[in-house]
Amino acid sequence: MTPGPDLQQLIDTIRADAGTDDVLDQLGTAASTISELTSTSDAALGYFVDRARGAGKSWVEISTVLGVSKQAAHKRFAESWTSRPAFEHYTPRTRAAVEAAADVARGLTHSYVGTEHLLLAFYTQPEALATKVLVAHGVTEQAVSEAVNAAVPAGEGPVNEEELGFTRRASHVLQGAAGEALALGHNYVGTEHLLLAFYRDQAGVATTVLQGLGLDESAAWAAIRAVLNELETAK
Repeated sequence: MTPGPDLQQLIDTIRADAGTDDVLDQLGTAASTISELTSTSDAALGYFVDRARGAGKSWVEISTVLGVSKQAAHKRFAESWTSRPAFEHYTPRTRAAVEAAADVARGLTHSYVGTEHLLLAFYTQPEALATKVLVAHGVTEQAVSEAVNAAVPAGEGPVNEEELGFTRRASHVLQGAAGEALALGHNYVGTEHLLLAFYRDQAGVATTVLQGLGLDESAAWAAIRAVLNELETAK
């Protein structure tokens, strides 16, 4: 395991960040630094708890690994940093895609917004990173649409607008996208993070469609990292 900074290293860092010998300024910097470290640590742990939950692991199994009671684990992580959609951190294209998912659902006469609608909504944003990755791998809008229609045929009755909310699995994707952003060291949530979040639930329609069309999680990760590296190099 890679060791973190020891106490002296942390003290030296805080003093350097404070930029002054004033003890109160140093104390304030220390409080801010420790708060940030604690928040990041909790977020990182929440990320892996979220991954375990998405893989179907029970709270009993998770609490055993963490060395705490089931009640304590559930209380701490059921409403963790990664369990709430951080919409304020979503990029404009990501927000536009999420909003378009409802229109996709209406178009299929579905009274809910599922992972399949989120996936199809990517194509309303052709310049989005996730959309470019999908198209580059032959996962076209037509192919996805056909696969979705085969998995969940269009409804017959009118859409009940009062019921048009995100399904539990779709909410899990929206929530998990923040964790994917954290894993990549990003302070924003882009369409690429939503795409990666689909793979947290192997039973989701979007995940099934993506894997059926040849884009599994490892391929998606590799493609997104490659695009991000290209963008970074081009700066």
